[in-house]
Amino acid sequence: MSVKVLETKEVRDLLKAAANLEGKEGNLRFKQVLHRLLSDLFKAIDDLDITPDEVWAGVNYLNKLGQDGEAALLAAGIGLEKYLDIRMDAADKAAGLEGGTPRTIEGPLYVAGVPVRDGVAKIDVNPDADAGPLVIHGTVTDAAGRPVAGALVECWHANSKGFYSHFDPTGAQSDFNLRGAVRTDANGKYEFHTLMPVGYGCPPQGATQQLLNGIARHGNRPAHVHFFVSADNQRKLTTQFNIEGDPLIWDDFAYATREELIPPVTEKTGGAALGLKADAYKDIEFNFVLTPLVQGKDNQVVHRLRAAAAA
Repeated sequence: MSVKVLETKEVRDLLKAAANLEGKEGNLRFKQVLHRLLSDLFKAIDDLDITPDEVWAGVNYLNKLGQDGEAALLAAGIGLEKYLDIRMDAADKAAGLEGGTPRTIEGPLYVAGVPVRDGVAKIDVNPDADAGPLVIHGTVTDAAGRPVAGALVECWHANSKGFYSHFDPTGAQSDFNLRGAVRTDANGKYEFHTLMPVGYGCPPQGATQQLLNGIARHGNRPAHVHFFVSADNQRKLTTQFNIEGDPLIWDDFAYATREELIPPVTEKTGGAALGLKADAYKDIEFNFVLTPLVQGKDNQVVHRLRAAAAA
């Protein structure tokens, strides 16, 4: 078609009307954002000469994305969630905030409601014959290096099949398997007794993988463990570490890998005395450094829809 109509009065008026930009009621911020996004979409249609068939293919894709419940997964896969982290990193730098454990993406698989334990939690609720025992432990400190007592450390990861409890399509896991939360002790210590995770791939028939197939990208992640860490007078930390040695560490479809988030994995014995499934086990020490509030506020808290379950 190769025509340009975006700058015509008819289209400018259409955009204003569609977003009710000049109306006195409604959410002003929402209207501003919608107007900008529609304007950018219309401009892309003009600039790339996107055909009606392609537009409707996109609309149909959005329908499938919603039916599959994969919008948050796609947000990670197309770099949107990573981009938000890049912006927050830049905002910290501009504000002179340095240090602290690096943030990285939350992903779509957190579940609220896990019981909170003191200091130590055993989180391998369901048996997994293909996963060996793992102990994750460390200390939570503030930016000055002082231990933070009573910090809440939340942890979640996949099983040996790459499935997360609550979202497991096989139904083999209870809601809070491989999920836990502990309060640090007086010395800022925390510890999780769990099983070694593996990475996961996007559902092969899902909308996210469909898009990735179209641009010749894989949808796999390396083995990793997610964390939220929060405490009074500190900013909430959202992060995760990768399991050392995983071949996909630097080829993560969700772009979550950071150099500082690959702790060493060590071999230890004595697991039987700890109540682990075997005497030989893997051990990962991972220490968290929190950063202070900004003008009395936590500007790292992200409000988004999350799953929840009852213990």
